[in-house]
Parts: sequence; structure tokens; C-alpha cells
Amino acid sequence: MYEDFHVTDRWSGDDLHCRWKANMVAIATRHADAVDVRFDVNDRPMWIALPSTAWVAQKERSGKTITDHLTAQIAGRYLQQILQEGLDANREVYTMTVAEVLSHLDAVLDEARAQGSLPAVPVID
Repeated sequence: MYEDFHVTDRWSGDDLHCRWKANMVAIATRHADAVDVRFDVNDRPMWIALPSTAWVAQKERSGKTITDHLTAQIAGRYLQQILQEGLDANREVYTMTVAEVLSHLDAVLDEARAQGSLPAVPVID
């Protein structure tokens, strides 16, 4: 779904190829209480930061945990949305709110149910 996709940039009309690369705990890299998800957008790195408190909120509301795989899907869906809406695609890092994480999580799960399951996150050499 959102680990490898194309989207059209709203302002330039360019085709943007977005590919998931990695999930990283941001406390080690930027001293932030977040999980950073890296995508290459036409071979340029873009990061989506998801606040760690979203994991707590999801556990409290459903009793279930956000997996690494779901994290990549949530961030990919958010990236697709911001590029389609024409937000500044020149930024390198975007930060989601807890509400945005949960909203995109619900949307990803609905899409996965409609398709039968989540696609596998690719193994990168």
C-alpha cells in the first residue's frame, strides 16, 4: 500500500516515487521522543516523525500495539496526503500529531481489511 507508491505533486505536476527505507527510534538520532520513518522521494530522503505517545494512545483505546509494519504504512499514507495537498515538499522532516497518527492508522486498517491484508514491508539489501 504505502511502502512503495507514486503520487503527483500538486504544484509541479511531477510524478514522485516514494519508497519506504527505514524506521528509526528518534531518541538515538535526534533526542526526540518519536519514531522517524524514512522514505526516498525521487531518491531524496524525507522523514515522517510519529510521536511515541501515539503508541500509548493506541494501546489505551484498543489494547493493541502499533507494529513496525503499521508504522511504515501510517507514515506512507501521511506522506502521500501531504504531497497531494501541496504542502512544502522541500522540507526534509514532517512531524505528525497523535491525532493524525491514530486517524491514519484507522484509515490504513480499513484499507487493509478491504484488500484482505497488509502488504509485506520489503526487505532492503
